[in-house]
Amino acid sequence: MSGYLLDSNHAGVLVTITHPLRQRVTACMAAGAVFYLIVPVITETVFGFRMLPCARQNAQEWDSLRPALALIDMDEDDALNAASLQVRLRRQGRQLSTVDALIATMALRYDLVLLTTDQDFDPVPSLSAENWMSR
Repeated sequence: MSGYLLDSNHAGVLVTITHPLRQRVTACMAAGAVFYLIVPVITETVFGFRMLPCARQNAQEWDSLRPALALIDMDEDDALNAASLQVRLRRQGRQLSTVDALIATMALRYDLVLLTTDQDFDPVPSLSAENWMSR
C-alpha cells in the first residue's frame, strides 16, 4: 500500500469546496494517488464539522467525497502496537494521545505518508509526515 493517511486536521477541511487542500487532494486523486482514513479520524473529522454553523452543507460535501477515500481496517494488533508506541514515547518524556498513536501506527504499518499539521508526531521513529496546509 502506498499513499497518504489523512489526520483529522487535513480531512476536516476537505468539506470546503474552495479550500486549496481539497483542490490539491482531488488533483492528486485524479493522478492516481490514494488517500486513506482510519475510523478514529472519521470520528474526529465528523465531530469537528458538525459543530460548525454550516454543518448540513459540510455533511453533504463529506458524503460526496468520502467514497473516494479508502478506509483502513484496524485490528487488535494495531491497538497493541499503538499502546506500545505510547509507552516507548512516554518513557522518553514525550506524550502521544491514543488517537494519534493509532494514526501513527497505521501510517507505519502501511508505509503511508501522514498528512498532518500536528507536531506531536515528530518524535515517532520512521514516520513520514507532511503538512500540506502550510503550502
